[in-house]
Amino acid sequence: MTLPDAPSNPAGTDRTFQVDLRGLVDLLSHHLYSSPRVYLRELLQNAVDALTARHSLEPAAPAGSFGIRLYADGSVVRVEDDGVGLTEADVHAFLATIGRSSKRAEQVAEQRGDFIGQFGIGLLSCFLVADEIHVVSRSARTPDAPAVEWRGRGDGSYTVRTLRASARPRPGTTVTLTPRADAGEWTRPAQVWALAGHFGSLLRHPVTFDDGTGGTGVAVNPEPAPWARAYPTPGARSRALAAYGEEVLGFTPLDTIELDLPAVGLKGIACVLPQAVPAGRRHGHRVHVKGMLLSEQADEILPEWAFFVRCVVDAESLRPTASRESLYEDDTLAAVRDVLAEGLRAWIARAAASDPDLLARFLHAHHLAVKSLAVHDDEILRMLLPWLPFETTDGHTTLDEFARTHRTVLVTSSVEEFRQVAAIASAAGLGVVNGGYTYDRELVHRLPEIRPQTSVADLDPATLTAHLDPVDRETELAAAAYLARAREALAVFDCDVALRTFQPASAPALLVDSREARHERTRSQLAREQEGGLWGDILGALRQEAPRAQLILNQLNPLVRTAVAIDEPELARTSAEALYGQAALLSRRPLRPAESSLINRSFLDLLAHALRKDN
Repeated sequence: MTLPDAPSNPAGTDRTFQVDLRGLVDLLSHHLYSSPRVYLRELLQNAVDALTARHSLEPAAPAGSFGIRLYADGSVVRVEDDGVGLTEADVHAFLATIGRSSKRAEQVAEQRGDFIGQFGIGLLSCFLVADEIHVVSRSARTPDAPAVEWRGRGDGSYTVRTLRASARPRPGTTVTLTPRADAGEWTRPAQVWALAGHFGSLLRHPVTFDDGTGGTGVAVNPEPAPWARAYPTPGARSRALAAYGEEVLGFTPLDTIELDLPAVGLKGIACVLPQAVPAGRRHGHRVHVKGMLLSEQADEILPEWAFFVRCVVDAESLRPTASRESLYEDDTLAAVRDVLAEGLRAWIARAAASDPDLLARFLHAHHLAVKSLAVHDDEILRMLLPWLPFETTDGHTTLDEFARTHRTVLVTSSVEEFRQVAAIASAAGLGVVNGGYTYDRELVHRLPEIRPQTSVADLDPATLTAHLDPVDRETELAAAAYLARAREALAVFDCDVALRTFQPASAPALLVDSREARHERTRSQLAREQEGGLWGDILGALRQEAPRAQLILNQLNPLVRTAVAIDEPELARTSAEALYGQAALLSRRPLRPAESSLINRSFLDLLAHALRKDN
């Protein structure tokens, strides 16, 4: 077998990638950026970074001496800055090379943390709204540097030429876009003004906007961030922060928590929502990086349990992702999340210690959030567990109040079990807490950690039935025939029948049946059906005596006293089925198809019997 000749250049030839710029822009628009509106954010960001570099070059320049000017008249969008500018070599190196950023240059590499952008693809976002980008720049690094013009087009071509110094008298950069016809939604003067305020309201450099109508430029960010301003009193500061939170978040905060983490240069506010939110629903937070809005939906800034607040923050040291629309998950972000969480815990502690009215309003709205926190936070547990509301046989009340009247607290494992027994347990003097809601059962069992004199136990059906008074022997014997017929009628539901006396007398019957018992009966039934097969052997090995439901009839109820005296077998059977169906309905648990059929049948049979009797 003859092998083909080896190539003449075994070492290979270095080649460069051929970039389809239109394809790359399409990729950015559909997979990196959430909307074409980000083009203005990218232009503002480049201008801010250029100003940052200019200040590094001229640290003695007065604050506010360099700024950014926006212009939009419907035909063009222009962004001009007094930043560090670009030389012709810089233009070739940075504007004409996809993915390279001037912030990566060696002369400013040590200052990368001072810049918002880190990825060098921001200028490409302008192709989302325009087919051509026109840049005129003059470098502040080189004395008497000429102006340089760069025109980049969406087909991947560009031109560079040197202009006279008079074309740009001062250092800086001007970027001009001629919008496409289909980009008017994002480039109209009113929209550019709105986008500038949206993204740049907290920028530290002055930004002005001119709509081409002949007036002077209007300040986009006339004031510093509200937490950076001076106020005459703490109360005035608190009111100003709350007003700002309401303005940007759209709701009146229950309270406002000021956030300050000097280690990462983070400042801002957390606004407590005035109404409850669904468990696990995380609101996005408004995050700025060095004054530039990064995202309004940054839920990673706080832990999951903190869904009762929304934040507005500005940070220096958090890293944006490539799209600059979310935060990069790293150790710094994890540390910030932990410190902010501690700040929220401290606020809860302060409210508990010094503002009971605020605490009560907070817990009324957000007790589920606090319960989720208390499960994993012993400090919050000790501080707030006695004050958290629970559904009990005494109504909705705090555990502290409930434990004062019940030394032994019983807790159900499900909502339906609580509803089955609540009225009867209350009349019997038992203190029962509904443990069927998220976190409740686990938290109630930890009550003795706070109140050692209180004991907590799961409610067992036997505990309840033990508190029901037995009937006397003569009454039991008189009702024996009826009870036997009732047991026979309800055997299909694995239900026993007993006669007791209990309050309230208006309750004719109580169905005691736990979810676990129903599951065990279902498993046992399956084992019987599979007798002799593989599954029969497996399930048979696990078989136990299946626990039975129990229908407890109330001898104090007039209807029950009439029913147990019935001699007619069919009518006795029908009445027992009707009492079972009514008790099953009162338990509020899901009905099995056979039970629904029984309720309908027993109602119709009793109606037919009543009509026959009347005739």
